[in-house]
Amino acid sequence: MKVELNLYASLARTVPVTGPVEIGENTTILGLLTRLGVPMDKVKIIFLNGIHAGGDETLRDGDRVGVFPPVAGG
Repeated sequence: MKVELNLYASLARTVPVTGPVEIGENTTILGLLTRLGVPMDKVKIIFLNGIHAGGDETLRDGDRVGVFPPVAGG
């Protein structure tokens, strides 16, 4: 199965991911991020198919995951 993973801001520089990511069955969002070495202490917001997610959701073929670090601005 393949999912689209998009890491944003500083996470994109920390773990460069390009193209679809191959996953096994019963892979959760947190399991995928851990496997790829994403620093979990830097993860603030996760979206699954455009909807806010907690991370324990099981991924399906074709899912889109977006991960953001804490952001600030004015």
